[in-house]
Amino acid sequence: MIWLFLVGLISGVISGMGIGGGIILIPALTLFFDFEQKVAQNINLLYFIPTAIMAIFIHSKNKTIEKQGLFKIIIFGIVGAILGSIIAINLKGEILRKIFGWFLLFMGLSEILKKEKGQKNGTNGISKI
Repeated sequence: MIWLFLVGLISGVISGMGIGGGIILIPALTLFFDFEQKVAQNINLLYFIPTAIMAIFIHSKNKTIEKQGLFKIIIFGIVGAILGSIIAINLKGEILRKIFGWFLLFMGLSEILKKEKGQKNGTNGISKI
């Protein structure tokens, strides 16, 4: 039980840094605690809701939300979440696990390449939005 608490804490800290906590939470639940992939991803989604609500609150308070285009992002986010859920429900857990693994690999490589490109351009790899 204490290990689950620690995984949640680490995942929360990483989320607070702006990195998705699911990067830690999902692999930890599947590899160390023997949760099925679908269960781990559901836990991650439930975990994400209060994190996202808090982020929206803080960014609204700090006036760092660009309202232009916000409606499109919300609509596409909802549609993407629904379609992703439908796909995930219909996939076998092992296939879902492999897709998630490839996703993590792709995201990691893209971050490395982004950083290398930033160093070549004389920046720190952080893009201005």
